[in-house]
Amino acid sequence: QTSTYIINWYNSQSPIAGHLDQSVITVIKSSELNRISFLTTPNEVLGVFRKPQSRIQKSSRLVLMLDSIQDPGNLGTIIRCADWFGITQIICSPGSADNFSPKVVQSSMTSVVRVEVTYTDLVEYLHRHAGAGVYAAALDGKQVHNLAPVQSGILVIGNESKGISAEVMALATERVTIPKIGEAESLNAAVATGILLSHLIGTT
Repeated sequence: QTSTYIINWYNSQSPIAGHLDQSVITVIKSSELNRISFLTTPNEVLGVFRKPQSRIQKSSRLVLMLDSIQDPGNLGTIIRCADWFGITQIICSPGSADNFSPKVVQSSMTSVVRVEVTYTDLVEYLHRHAGAGVYAAALDGKQVHNLAPVQSGILVIGNESKGISAEVMALATERVTIPKIGEAESLNAAVATGILLSHLIGTT
């Protein structure tokens, strides 16, 4: 496959360009990049990749589970948060947004190529991983800063409006919440994910 660079970026990044395989580089004009990209102001470099075959892998670290996250911007930002905190696997319900849709890829800021996202039945997955700590984000949960950091387990984030389904919530071993100080009705799913991960992972 071909990685594509426009002339200005390529010339300004000559130390990087010198380490790249020149046979997979194509230099194009800004006008051509504008036609290729979905963005009004696209980045000056594009990468073209084959979609990897996703698969569920056994993990000794915290796994992120998303129950019907439908907003592509939320999913992309959650993938980016996972990458920041060293989480390499996200399990999504079949009703979640497509991790390779343009908005998800853009909002993940390249993290989508480092974080494995797999779509499967969440209840079946939890039954197969019985014994793992399952931390479900819920308004009536224990305040997350009162929990000790965890080395492994599953953090479940629910749908933007409906939250976590009853079937998945029934398998949670701990409900966790973010303490509210101000008057906002709720937190964006991606923002909540970042805060919860920061507390749960801590300095472990």
